[in-house]
Amino acid sequence: MTTERTYVGIDQDLNGGMTDTGKIIRDAWAFGLIPETETCAGWTVPRIEALWQQVQDRWESHGFRVADLPAPIRDRYLAIQSEAVARARDAGWNPDRDLADED
Repeated sequence: MTTERTYVGIDQDLNGGMTDTGKIIRDAWAFGLIPETETCAGWTVPRIEALWQQVQDRWESHGFRVADLPAPIRDRYLAIQSEAVARARDAGWNPDRDLADED
């Protein structure tokens, strides 16, 4: 019997949540698809993928551009991203190091 993989939650994710799954969750918060209190801990891969598709659909309807988001969504998106970057840096995330690792 195999155990289905589940997500640890954005609050327990690597690099303070600065991962692909973390981005999906933050975008879902901004679009109001899930409450900002939802960490998605325990979610299965198919459930995360379904959320990703909903997020993609929302981004597509706005041309995949932050500037084209309605002001309330854009403001919420920018606030969520700003808070996430600060939290991740406090947790030791260094985006410059990650970029250097790609070379």
